[in-house]
Amino acid sequence: MQGRGGPREVGPRLRQISDYAWRILLLGGFGYVLFLVAIRFELIFVSLFIALIFTSLLRPPVKLLSRFMPRSLALVITALGGLGLIGGLFWFAGDSIANETSGLSTEFHSGVTRIEHWLEAKPFHVNPSTLSGLQGKLTSYISGHRTTLINQALNGASRIVDVLTVLALAVFCSIFFTNSGDKMWHWFHDQLPDSVSDTWRRCGTAAWHTFAGYTRGIILVSAANAIMVGVALKLLHVPLVLPLTMLEFFASFIPLIGSPIAMAVATVVALASQGVTTAIIVLVLIVVFGQIEGHVLQPFVMGWAVRLHPVVVAVSVIAGTISAGLLGAVVAVPLVSITWAVVRELRTESDTAETATTALPDPRRSGNEDREVPLGLDEERAEGEQPVGAAVEVAGSAGDLVDEGGSAGEDRVEDGAS
Repeated sequence: MQGRGGPREVGPRLRQISDYAWRILLLGGFGYVLFLVAIRFELIFVSLFIALIFTSLLRPPVKLLSRFMPRSLALVITALGGLGLIGGLFWFAGDSIANETSGLSTEFHSGVTRIEHWLEAKPFHVNPSTLSGLQGKLTSYISGHRTTLINQALNGASRIVDVLTVLALAVFCSIFFTNSGDKMWHWFHDQLPDSVSDTWRRCGTAAWHTFAGYTRGIILVSAANAIMVGVALKLLHVPLVLPLTMLEFFASFIPLIGSPIAMAVATVVALASQGVTTAIIVLVLIVVFGQIEGHVLQPFVMGWAVRLHPVVVAVSVIAGTISAGLLGAVVAVPLVSITWAVVRELRTESDTAETATTALPDPRRSGNEDREVPLGLDEERAEGEQPVGAAVEVAGSAGDLVDEGGSAGEDRVEDGAS
């Protein structure tokens, strides 16, 4: 751009903003490409994600058992025990549903009748014809869209094959990750150039510690929520206690919104089976358990592993849900936590390098002046340098004595001559 005084130079602030802008755009484009690749190979990425979850859970007991037996045997025992525990829980849940099916239909029918009478009474005064009209519309909708509903159910059933494939691949990968994951990481680390190998090592360690801490923490929080919900529903005589407890456990993997959704389902079951009073009590328990999770369990169990503000967690969950549905809601928070851990590690490395640069001695300063020990030297090397400095000081002091002695001798010679 030509001005009166010639071409105008770009200001330093605008140049700095533009430098940041193109870097942010480059990182955003790279992240978007990764997202498209992940969506294209969704089953593989989901399998690897679940495999890492299994690995973070298997490593502590395998490490403990490997002290008393070979590592391979410890891995087999731990894996079979975990599969047996999960399979047993699902078997008991299915058995509970099968045993209570006969009585549930009667309870729900009477519960719906009680809800209708409650809505028709004070303070709602709903017209009975309105409720009958809603039931008729629901029945006609189901009849008119029966083919569509059946096709959706069949499509959902076909996804069972994908689910089984994902679980099989996840178990297969988790066994190798647990048994020889360190060797895999060291092999990958050895393929990197020496200039970036240390950075990758530090970032990888930080990412794994964050992911493993988040996984173990969220499982402990989910188990605590499930136990509290199960005990409360059992005391309130709500049916389907075990299935609702398992629903609470798995829903708690979605922070902030998962547990209230599961409790809302329990409220509907309590309303249909036990009445309005029990449903209100369950609604109150939603608030109580939410406060316990947010102010006690989350800070105590996961505060050391995940240092994210609740606003960041909420935005991450919503963004993940919009972009990838339920799967995105589950993986959003751990991905953001890992990203933040890596960023902190890179910032720490940058600050350490800057501190080390500022601590280096100035070559223009004289050798007799005090010099700082560069960052990175251990205490033994620092202590080893102290005698050298002391020797320099002794040598300097001896030189001063020699100079003083020489000057005194010259003075005595001059006095004798005079």
